[in-house]
Amino acid sequence: MRKFNGLRPQDVALLLKLVAHPDQAWLGKELAQALYLSASEVSEALARCRFSRLLAADPHALLVQRHSLLDFLFFGLPYVFAVQPGAPARGFATGASAPPLVQTFGPEPAYVWPGAVGSQWGVVVEPLYPQAPAAAQQDSELYSLLALTDALRLGRPREVKLARQLLEQQLIASTLVPTSHA
Repeated sequence: MRKFNGLRPQDVALLLKLVAHPDQAWLGKELAQALYLSASEVSEALARCRFSRLLAADPHALLVQRHSLLDFLFFGLPYVFAVQPGAPARGFATGASAPPLVQTFGPEPAYVWPGAVGSQWGVVVEPLYPQAPAAAQQDSELYSLLALTDALRLGRPREVKLARQLLEQQLIASTLVPTSHA
């Protein structure tokens, strides 16, 4: 691995993808395709996540350290990958304008990832990394997690509070539920 110079935005998306599908045995090339990244970007992202202790040190396991990730999302992400709403444009809903927050806050004012793919008009929010909207379109669980992280990045208090609760449920509570095998 190259010298560690901190996390990159796609590292967060990779960790969220792993959290969204905990039972899937991922290969690097599958993650690359699912996240619209190159295989080398995924390999480097995995190394950075292990170095940061957000991913288990075992190179043969893709075990996300969920409590550490949650701490980073709550207390680091809004500062490290800060975002300011931009000009109005057409795009793909995110933040409080996307599921699961849209049910509580409604679609207006809308936040969107810019692009011709989306059909919603709103204020532009730059995605964590350029290919995030494409990856989110293919995976509703990842989309939900990315939208919640955008709510944290935008920093509106009511949205942040609910986004934290929902992220905690999805990252922590889902791992505590015992599974029964028939």
